[in-house]
Amino acid sequence: MLTTAIFPNRYVQGAGALSVLGEETARLGKRALVIESPSAAKDLGDAVNDTLRGHVVAAVEVFGRECCDAEIARLVAAAERAQSEVVVGIGGGKALDTAKAVAHAAGLPVVIVPTLASTDAPCSALSVIYTEKGEFARYLVLPKNPDVVLVDTQVIARAPARFLSAGMGDALSTWFEAESCRIKQAGNMTGRVGTMTAYALARLCFDTLMDYGPLSLRAAEAGATTPALERIVEANTLLSGLGFESGGLGACHAIHNGLTVLPETHAYWHGEKVTIGVLAALFLTDQPPAMIDQVFGFCEAVNLPTTLADIGLGKITDAELMRVAEAACAAGETIHNEPHEISAQVVAGALKTADAEGRRRKDAARAGKLSASAESSRWHLMVA
Repeated sequence: MLTTAIFPNRYVQGAGALSVLGEETARLGKRALVIESPSAAKDLGDAVNDTLRGHVVAAVEVFGRECCDAEIARLVAAAERAQSEVVVGIGGGKALDTAKAVAHAAGLPVVIVPTLASTDAPCSALSVIYTEKGEFARYLVLPKNPDVVLVDTQVIARAPARFLSAGMGDALSTWFEAESCRIKQAGNMTGRVGTMTAYALARLCFDTLMDYGPLSLRAAEAGATTPALERIVEANTLLSGLGFESGGLGACHAIHNGLTVLPETHAYWHGEKVTIGVLAALFLTDQPPAMIDQVFGFCEAVNLPTTLADIGLGKITDAELMRVAEAACAAGETIHNEPHEISAQVVAGALKTADAEGRRRKDAARAGKLSASAESSRWHLMVA
């Protein structure tokens, strides 16, 4: 049996890393199309121009907010007009996925500069394509990973802390999904079974979240770069990216994709919706009570959603819930990488169960009646 793992060519992380963007880009080409998210253009435009000056000639385009076919085509045309030799993407997950798709379509190398640690998109050979209305459309599997991923943790620390939390929600799925793929020997994003390295990195991602998640959130709330923040940025960005791509995906992301069929969820971040997928998957995969308690406690400690109401679905109907479940179970979805057969009815039941558990815990917390085990779990997370 062949096993396969894939990685970005170069990963650079640390406070002030943006200062080396020019030299890293110039290794790949002298004319760059720079795709900046609107917030990156506003907050980092001058710094980006400064670091590129003297290294590359840059044509700057502001990302149109949705990673869709029309936006990709617009930016490919811009790259052709500028005679670009390299694409640089700067911003959040959708801007970066768009930059990767543009580089692929134009046959160019790509440098990825995340301004948030909110998803595991930066390192992957994958772009998630949405409709112009924001509904999940398809995965675009790319022939190679980014040539450079450059993460400036000073930039990450200045972003609202909610983004770091969302990234932890995305990363939280990594080990659970990779473990399901390992047990079933399901294919990863290459179509082949992952390596032991991939599964070990997925577990390291989970352990890092449990040990440093709450401490990193305190740093993010203070706008500070600390060792805990550095570890969680790496977990959210590199470990989660390697873990999902080379370990494989399962129910958590399929449920996320199902949730996007309801417009009420579109205001919530990818990782927040993935978190709901994680919590539902705990019941799909028959996790032990201690693990369920630990994961719910972690989500509470880092401000991740634990109920459907937390992602705008407080009044969801059974018919809407079934729409979500049916989309999650569509042919070709990653939920079929789970070790046992899953139906839409089972997914809907898991979502209801997870929602009931989240509401029970919220009610108990409000009443000051958290169980001793839950309180112990929360304390462990807070002091780790």
